[in-house]
Amino acid sequence: MVESVLDENKPWAVPWQEVLEVLDVSVDEGLGSSEVKKRRGEYGRNRLRSAESKSAWRILVEQFKSLIVLMLGAAVALSFAFGEWVEGVAVGVVIVVNAAIGFVTELKAVRSMEALRRLGSVDAKVRRGGQAQVILAEELVPGDVVLLAGGDVVTADLRLIEASRLQVNESALTGESVPVGKEVEPVTEDAPLAERSSMVFKGTAVTRGAGEGVVVATGMQTELGRISSLVEEAEQEATPLEKRLEQLGRRLIWVTLGIAALVIVAGIVAGKEVLLMVEAGIALAVASVPEGLPIVATVALARGMWRMARRNALVNRLSAVETLGATNVVLTDKTGTLTENQMTAVRIALGSGQIEVTADIGRASGEGLETTGEFLRDGASINPADDQALWQALEVGVLCNDASLEQDDETAEEKAAVGDPLEVALLVMGTKAGLERDRLLERKPEVREVAFDPDSKMMATFHQEDGRYRVAVKGALEAVIEVSSRVLVPEGERDLVDAERETWRERNARMAREGLRVLAVATKVVDDADATPYGGLTLLGLVGLLDPPREEVRPAIEAALGAGVRVVMVTGDQPATARNVAVAVRLVEDQDAEVIHGADLKEPDDLTSEERQRVLQTPIFARVSPKQKLDLITAYQNEGYVVAMTGDGVNDAPALKKADIGVAMGQRGTQVAREAADMVLRDDAFSTIVFAIEQGRVIFGNIRKFVLYLLSCNVAEVMIVALASMVNAPLPIRPLQILFLNLVTDVFPALALGMGKGDPTVMDRSPRDPQEPIMTRQHWLGVGGYGLAITFSVLGGFALALTRLGVGEARAVTLSFLSLALAQLWHVFNMRDRGTHLIRNDITRNPYVWGALVLCVALLLVAVYVPGLAGLLDVVDPGIGGWMLALGMSLVPLAIGQTLKQVDVGGH
Repeated sequence: MVESVLDENKPWAVPWQEVLEVLDVSVDEGLGSSEVKKRRGEYGRNRLRSAESKSAWRILVEQFKSLIVLMLGAAVALSFAFGEWVEGVAVGVVIVVNAAIGFVTELKAVRSMEALRRLGSVDAKVRRGGQAQVILAEELVPGDVVLLAGGDVVTADLRLIEASRLQVNESALTGESVPVGKEVEPVTEDAPLAERSSMVFKGTAVTRGAGEGVVVATGMQTELGRISSLVEEAEQEATPLEKRLEQLGRRLIWVTLGIAALVIVAGIVAGKEVLLMVEAGIALAVASVPEGLPIVATVALARGMWRMARRNALVNRLSAVETLGATNVVLTDKTGTLTENQMTAVRIALGSGQIEVTADIGRASGEGLETTGEFLRDGASINPADDQALWQALEVGVLCNDASLEQDDETAEEKAAVGDPLEVALLVMGTKAGLERDRLLERKPEVREVAFDPDSKMMATFHQEDGRYRVAVKGALEAVIEVSSRVLVPEGERDLVDAERETWRERNARMAREGLRVLAVATKVVDDADATPYGGLTLLGLVGLLDPPREEVRPAIEAALGAGVRVVMVTGDQPATARNVAVAVRLVEDQDAEVIHGADLKEPDDLTSEERQRVLQTPIFARVSPKQKLDLITAYQNEGYVVAMTGDGVNDAPALKKADIGVAMGQRGTQVAREAADMVLRDDAFSTIVFAIEQGRVIFGNIRKFVLYLLSCNVAEVMIVALASMVNAPLPIRPLQILFLNLVTDVFPALALGMGKGDPTVMDRSPRDPQEPIMTRQHWLGVGGYGLAITFSVLGGFALALTRLGVGEARAVTLSFLSLALAQLWHVFNMRDRGTHLIRNDITRNPYVWGALVLCVALLLVAVYVPGLAGLLDVVDPGIGGWMLALGMSLVPLAIGQTLKQVDVGGH
């Protein structure tokens, strides 16, 4: 029976004596050296599996996996095959430059497993052969008896066999915002991780007390190891931008092959020379591939990444910048993300009524604690010293306390807090009333402490006072009220009758439903310091504590919701607490909002259609395990959502990796979480996520603009070559000229489009459909329309030069080259959004556009008038008349595009 339970890894559900029996170990003796050696051979060392680091070579190779880059590579091979060495080298340079930019920007290693391993690399104190000794944690084996004390890092999963005031900080593993008390009594088999009070887990930290435990799991078999496995198993999703660029690349391949085959076959059938057809084929291959697209996309994303870095958002992967723009669901942790991860006393319930404690929010930012605030009764400020019950309650909170505040005497600002966050909150509340622990202890010295006991759920301290002893007690109401015989009310003390006990229980339940953690405080005066602390107490009141929401979270959530982005809380904390925080930050409107408990959350494959819709519509999930976070992400992704996941703990790492975009907290976040994420927030501000979403949308809009721009230019080049080849005319533009245009007159304006500030109303719209491609049907029609306009203006000028002006072929080719170059430059103004002003719009206000135009015109002049380059490009001086003809023909596509924009018809 016991063996089967342990085989299922549920030692928390059986008495510790039976666990020892199964593991064949004595508490007093521990394991012998021969048994340790035997078990190490069976179970291995107590360490996590190392993840293979992503090498620089692998990152470099991945830069060449894009289909567009492969197409460019094919163009290089074709050029070299037919002796077109200049064209081949030029395209090769494009590939190298693009790879270099991507490599330098994305160079990083995925070190999640290494961080997890470092987390567990510490010493452990064990009892072996009847002697206590310190060993390396990785030498622990199942059956070892481990000794625990405050400040220790737990180095394996232990079944407790002794616990004295033992509390453990499990926030990084379970999401609990405060240390949890531990006891030796077994719990139910189906208890969630956060409620297994008879266990302590690898990677957590002992904050108080002492204890002993027997090792029941080591290495990858621990809860931390299972999370490690989840990180390894979580598949890294391709981002929406990567998917779209791949789709675009596939389309371009088939379009290129189709057009090239059609032109070559038609030319050969028409009896044209094979060499001419090969030249036309190379020209088509070069013309159809937007050589500038990878470079422009990489630079635009990199600039977005740098812009976000200036706003405290560090992006690890380029395409993750755009992914945030497509996000329509944000799954966010509560503790430390929406809240301060700092308990704050906000309410005191007394016999005389309720007192609200205001803050300059008692918040902890790592830079200090605020200790100013007011005490309000019915909205009016009161002096705590004027209310006997309130003053005594505050004194008990300060006296019955093991925490401390370090204060700067000159500035009177606290620099640090040490101890249980709950006790720190009581000290902060007392300081607001002028009760400082050190000075209070000078007047009422502590002579005895009865430490908090998970069984009694109370703590007491004894203090000298006027020749007698003041007993200060705090604990759970259900415990304190049972040992209280009187209650303090404005008229003084009176007997605590059964009806009044029930009233206090109802007040306690009401505060708990509001998401507050509730403590009862009580006191009595005795003559003997050795008197029993728990009995004959006078109940003073209840203290309600809250882990307060971060100040900037509410407006950030409102902005996200206004932009059509759903925000869902996924936490390991209690449902009532989660709902209360959700209401405070306006994630939900009222306390009736639905919360799904982790115990009620089924596997995605087990959900009915109705249950799946309920899950997708629920705004709050509580008591959720790491595996369930992965399941939730999968459920959303299966429905077509683009999911962002925020988190800061070890328990968040698998979900951060699985999500479309993982967002880790940089200040409070563990290294495990930071290195599993795509983006790290240096300021831990939820508002930074909203800024990143806005930037992602702007970047996608800019990418769409320059892709439309580049493709319409390339389509024009293809049609110019194809139509000329089909009618047996000279090629109006040579392959190297096309490459020059694609790398000069195309790239610089496209780069300028990628650097635009975007539409200021971008966050007033709902997220785009995650399935929407970069180029919709309307955009492809725009590509064709703009391409035709440029094609006919260039071919018209070419025909005019050959027939009406009677110039030679070399000069006519130069005129078509210049007409095409200038037409592509002016075409950038056709990229303004529909409905914007003809003169004042996002394109004309973009200074980079004007800089690109000036640079490109200068480069065109260099191409025509610098002998070496002119000879390489096969261009000649067109003369004043030629320049005028080229300029005139180049303005035709601009006029057509602007006319269509004005009647709200066009490419985008």
